[in-house]
Amino acid sequence: MSASPIRPTISLDAQGKHHGFLRLPYSRNDSAWGSVMIPLTVIANGEGPTALLTGGNHGDEYEGPIALQQLAWEIEPQQVSGRIILVPYMNYPAFRAGTRVSPIDSVNLNRAFPGRADGTVSQKIAHYFDDVLVPMADLVLDYHSGGKTLDFLPYAAAHYLDDADQQSRCVAAVRAFAAPYTMMMREIDAVGMFDTAAEAQGKVFVTTELGGGGTATASSADIAIRGAKNVLRHASILAGAPEPGDSVMLDMPDDDCFHFATRDGLLHPLADLGARLAAGQPIARIWPPDRSGVAPVEVVANRAGILAARHFPGLVQSGDCLAVIADG
Repeated sequence: MSASPIRPTISLDAQGKHHGFLRLPYSRNDSAWGSVMIPLTVIANGEGPTALLTGGNHGDEYEGPIALQQLAWEIEPQQVSGRIILVPYMNYPAFRAGTRVSPIDSVNLNRAFPGRADGTVSQKIAHYFDDVLVPMADLVLDYHSGGKTLDFLPYAAAHYLDDADQQSRCVAAVRAFAAPYTMMMREIDAVGMFDTAAEAQGKVFVTTELGGGGTATASSADIAIRGAKNVLRHASILAGAPEPGDSVMLDMPDDDCFHFATRDGLLHPLADLGARLAAGQPIARIWPPDRSGVAPVEVVANRAGILAARHFPGLVQSGDCLAVIADG
């Protein structure tokens, strides 16, 4: 495969604190020799591990970008032992548009890995992270939340991995994040994910779901900022011990956790996030969108557990994820 066309405008190895961009050439109608400029901060001091922290993998998820902007502004080199690479708006075109996927090529960046150096804009971004930035890192923290279509209990998560030692190291970093909830996850669609690509390189990988609805709250932003600092302390990149916090352990072991709409309509939730549910308990109704006086479709819990995620907008389409029930 050819080399990436992306070039950083600052050194990734220089000591100190440097702000710049990942510049991706992008010729288009309104800029023949234009570029996509992805903001980047590198903070390095002495010897130590490297942490790669990313937000905005999906452009309508804001806790990560807020936390990484705060860290890029606040952390000084003398506080660091090693290197922190901060990319607050990983999918910059989607972030600027406030959309989940890129408005340039309609590609979901988090299903585009390992990417292509000669592909679309999103594929080129994925390739650069997979080929250049992830190999530099010992630890990767990639922020997510529900965006405009989902809402989550605020949790940090690790995945079930074939390598028990790697999984153990990931779980330790997730516990250090100290979100209100800590999740063990098995993804329903892991092909092409940044998570999968980083884990395949043997990295310690932490991800999150910190709310949703296409916005952040004061609470979710604070969880994101505190969690990043805790993970950096856990890795000994920042001094001190992680701030302790009570975290409820949750588990998403299989596809049975997920519940999907089988028709279009008006969503009538019957349980709120954090509710403890029994197997077979009604969790939502879907009312017809085009008439009254007709019985709704009722959705029941596949399993007992805690409602960890729910569809956010009031209207649903057939195939939408309505709810996720986790063991806990």
